[in-house]
Amino acid sequence: MSLKFKYASAFCVAATFITALASANGSGAAAQVYEAPAALVEPAVQFSSQPVVQPLPRQPEAAPDAVIADDNSDTGGGISASSLAQLVEDTPIPTEISSELNCLAGAIYFEAKSETLAGQLAVGRVIVARSKSGRFPASYCGVVFQPSQFSFVRGGAMPAINRASRDWQDAVRIAEIADSGSWKSPVEGALYFHAARVSPGWRMTRLAQVGAHVFYR
Repeated sequence: MSLKFKYASAFCVAATFITALASANGSGAAAQVYEAPAALVEPAVQFSSQPVVQPLPRQPEAAPDAVIADDNSDTGGGISASSLAQLVEDTPIPTEISSELNCLAGAIYFEAKSETLAGQLAVGRVIVARSKSGRFPASYCGVVFQPSQFSFVRGGAMPAINRASRDWQDAVRIAEIADSGSWKSPVEGALYFHAARVSPGWRMTRLAQVGAHVFYR
């Protein structure tokens, strides 16, 4: 092959390559330029120069302190006591004793002055119960002076009483307690009693013996 032919061939090849390259640049579908996707940008973390404090949940308002009732208080104006002995000690003796209270205290004095306080109260509450039963006189004096009921009553009267004695003072206090009902007797509701040394054979409901007396209903 002659040198002139070789140059002509090389020139043709070069011309063909340039034509092809020019065609590629002019076509939008023949070749696509790859563009790298934009990098994902993380949002910038912002810091606050001030402390962040979450508000606490609102606490319910405390209720006002409850008023505590005093269990030992006596709103009725009476005397509160933890025992009958204390109640007797705390019960004042009235300056003037009514005839009704005098009859009740007299019966307690003559029937049970040597008894315990519970025994004296039991006797006093029998007289109170009789006066309210409708089966006996409706007053303390009527119950005490009813014929053939109390052996200490002679000729419709009581014997003399030593009113300065502690026995009488206790009898008056017990009469006050029995009258008000501020302390119940061990045989509450009894209407009859007799000395424990005798056995009358009563056909009634026997409640109990308190001291030297046996009580019935």
